[in-house]
Amino acid sequence: MKNLLVVGAGRSSGSLIQYLLKHAAADGYHVRVGDRSVELALEKTGNHPSAIAFEFDIENEAQRAEEIEAADLVVSLLPPALHILAARDCVRFGKNLVTASYVSAEIQQLHDDAVAKNIILLNECGLDPGIDHMSAMEIIHRLQDQGADITSFKSYTGGLVAPESNDNPWGYKFTWNPRNVIVAGQGTAKFIQNGRYHYTPYSRLFTEITPISVEGLGSFDGYANRDSLAYRKHYGIENIPTLIRGTLRQGGYCKAWQIFVTLGLTDDTYVIEDSENLTYAEIVEALIPAHIEGASTREKLAKLCAIDANDESMEMIAYTGIFENQKTGMKNATPAQILQQVLERKWVLKPGDKDMIVMQHQFEYTVSGQKGKIISTLVVKGSDTTHTAMAKTVGLPLGIAARMILYNKISLKGVQIPVHKEIYAPILTELSGCGVKFEE
Repeated sequence: MKNLLVVGAGRSSGSLIQYLLKHAAADGYHVRVGDRSVELALEKTGNHPSAIAFEFDIENEAQRAEEIEAADLVVSLLPPALHILAARDCVRFGKNLVTASYVSAEIQQLHDDAVAKNIILLNECGLDPGIDHMSAMEIIHRLQDQGADITSFKSYTGGLVAPESNDNPWGYKFTWNPRNVIVAGQGTAKFIQNGRYHYTPYSRLFTEITPISVEGLGSFDGYANRDSLAYRKHYGIENIPTLIRGTLRQGGYCKAWQIFVTLGLTDDTYVIEDSENLTYAEIVEALIPAHIEGASTREKLAKLCAIDANDESMEMIAYTGIFENQKTGMKNATPAQILQQVLERKWVLKPGDKDMIVMQHQFEYTVSGQKGKIISTLVVKGSDTTHTAMAKTVGLPLGIAARMILYNKISLKGVQIPVHKEIYAPILTELSGCGVKFEE
C-alpha cells in the first residue's frame, strides 16, 4: 500500500483531496493530509477510510522529515515560499513532489540532485500556472506539426465570481489565498509585442489594460502578469514576435485597484506604528501627502489620484469600508495586511455563491501562406464554497499528475513543468471528462 502525503488543506485543497480519495481504494494508496489546523484537514477528509488528517507544521524539521520519508509522493499546497522546505527533504529521501506554484530559483537549483535521485519535482501544475501551460502546449504542438509559424500568443486567466453570485461592485470574491490577491502584480511585468520588448512597472500595471471579450460573458480587463518572456523558451517559441500572459478582472476593477496602489495600501514591506489603535480612515489619511487638502478623506484621496470624488472607482473604494472610523485592532500591521482585513469582510463567498474561472488563449499564425487565428476559451463554475472553480482547476490537475507519477506514467525526472506531451495530454483528457474543457 502506497502512502500519499498532502501538505496544506486550505481553500484550494477540497477538490484535490476529494479526487485522490475517490481513487484511493482502487489504486491502492492511503492519503495523509496535514495542516497547521487539524480542523481544516478533518473538514477536507471527513471520515473517509483511506484518509488520515493530522496537525502538521512544515517548519518542524523532525516532523517534516518523518512524514516525507514515510511517503511515496508529496503534494504541496503550502504558501509558495514554503515549498522549498518540502522539496529539499523530497530530494534528501528520494520522494516525488507535485506543486501548483511557480518554480522558484531555490527549487530550480535542486534539478541535478533530483535527477540523481531519480525523482521528479513537478511544479506549476495547477490552474495558472498549470492548465494554461498544458492547454497552450497542446495547441502550439498541433500548429507546429502542421508547419505553422506562430506569430502571436496572448493568454489571460481570471479567478472571478460567477455572474449569478456577483453582488458587489468589484465583481470579485476570495477563492484562494487573500494575501496573494493583495500583493498580485508587484514587480515588473515583461512581455514582447510586435517584436518590441515592454516592461510595465507595478506603479502603472493596473492602468495599462486590454479589453478581453469572452463569448456569453462580455468584456473583462486584462493586465500583463509577471515575466511572459521566460515562456518563449518553455513553450519552444523563442522567436515569436508577440507573447503576453495576463490576468483577467471584471471591467472597472483595475482602475479602482490602482487607487489602492497609488495610496500605498498594497505595500507589505513595513509596519504602521500603533496600527491597532488607528481607524481605517486614519490610516488612509496617514498615507495621503500632507499638502493635499479636502473636505473629507475621500476627497483628498480623489485629488491624490487625479479623479473625481464621485467617480465610479471611488464608489468601489468606499464600498470596501476603508473610509470607516473603525479601529483595525491589528498590532504591527503592514498596509497590505490592513487592506486584506478590510477586503476579507466584503469579498467573501456566501453560502450558495459560485465562483468562476475564465481562461482565454489567442493564437495568430501563418501556414502555407495563409493567416489563421485560434481563440480557445475555458469557463468553469464552482459547485459550492468548498468545491469552487478555483479548487477544481488547481486541485484536479495536481491529483491527476500525482496518480500518474505514483504509478510511473511520467518518465521525466528533475525539476519540471507540464509542457511535455507525456504530462499534459493525459491530464487534459481526464480534465475534459471532469468538465474542465476548452472550446475553440
